[in-house]
Amino acid sequence: MRGRRKIKRVIDADHSDVCFKPCGIRKVDLESVVLLEDEVEALRLSDFEGLYQQECADKMGISRSTFSRILEKAHKKISDALLHGKAISINKKTIKETK
Repeated sequence: MRGRRKIKRVIDADHSDVCFKPCGIRKVDLESVVLLEDEVEALRLSDFEGLYQQECADKMGISRSTFSRILEKAHKKISDALLHGKAISINKKTIKETK
């Protein structure tokens, strides 16, 4: 194994049964963008809750720079889906969940 061991991230809720797609097109006919669960959590904390990146990183149990990279990937994936008419689905990973 190369690099550092991946830190388990704290995710507040399970969003794995969620999928978004353009109207009027069957999902099987669309390209798909897969958001990872930690990317959805980063979006929720930063964009929906309006927290600063350091607060978000603390809540997820990761560094601010890691949080920033996760958030950037999520924004890029969503932009790609919206601009190019792709479906968005959320992939559940094995991570520590809290309620």
